[in-house]
Amino acid sequence: MAHDGDSQGNGADSAPASPGEPRLRHMTSAPTARTQNLRVLEGRFVLERVSDSRTVAADSDLLALVLGPDGGAAMRRDDTAEDSWAALWNGDDAHDPEATGMLSAIVAPLAADGLPVWTAASYDGDLVLVPADRLEEAVEVLRRAGHQVAV
Repeated sequence: MAHDGDSQGNGADSAPASPGEPRLRHMTSAPTARTQNLRVLEGRFVLERVSDSRTVAADSDLLALVLGPDGGAAMRRDDTAEDSWAALWNGDDAHDPEATGMLSAIVAPLAADGLPVWTAASYDGDLVLVPADRLEEAVEVLRRAGHQVAV
């Protein structure tokens, strides 16, 4: 990636505007969020706390495994669960990894409408889970925000 005026690749222009003035930063711009194509994944999912990733079976029911400093969480398909989540996926039209605001363009309208979400990202796209009993509402909110949603 090219950075204007910076041979070290940090994106900053190190020349002061004039003696005694602070240095100005010149950053190259990354692509910004745009409307996205999402699709609802088949099935319903549950969230499970994971304290030891070695105990998680990597089978066809596992949608995502996220590990953090406190352990992690697994998204697993369970079509019979009472408190299940529906999953939306935006990775069919992969976006530039440096694009900014892609996930927030999806999550912000949902949050503004009071819809809880749980997210996970892969290299190719984002998973956004919403309560299954509010999926229709979530789809409508996302469409009003300009996104295309295939159900």
